[in-house]
Amino acid sequence: MAENNLNHGTGRRKNAIARVRMTPGEGRVTVNDKDPLAYLGRRVLEMAALAPLRVTGTQRKFDVTVKVVGGGTSGQAGAIAHGIARALIRFDPDLRPSLKKAGLLTRDARMKERKKYGLKRARKAPQYTKR
Repeated sequence: MAENNLNHGTGRRKNAIARVRMTPGEGRVTVNDKDPLAYLGRRVLEMAALAPLRVTGTQRKFDVTVKVVGGGTSGQAGAIAHGIARALIRFDPDLRPSLKKAGLLTRDARMKERKKYGLKRARKAPQYTKR
């Protein structure tokens, strides 16, 4: 199913969209032409973004190139993980059960709730005063 050994996947989380391209290689990962830790800024986010590779044991088998736009760093890390998981399934459908069990194939649909009029935020009301 993979043309010229290139697999791609699109990942989404909150307002972030990640386009992931994977080619067989020795494990180089770049996010917007930077090292993942340098781009995301925190080790926890880097680990979350690269979780699909760790779950399937394919860290050293693929070179991953990611272009990610929108949202904040946390949403972008989630989008990267989603995109990598989808690209891995295109490469090898047998990896699906382990990725599914880890919850990496489900698009996290939670979004920021809109602000309502008369309130300070989505649900925070102004302080009530009796007199």
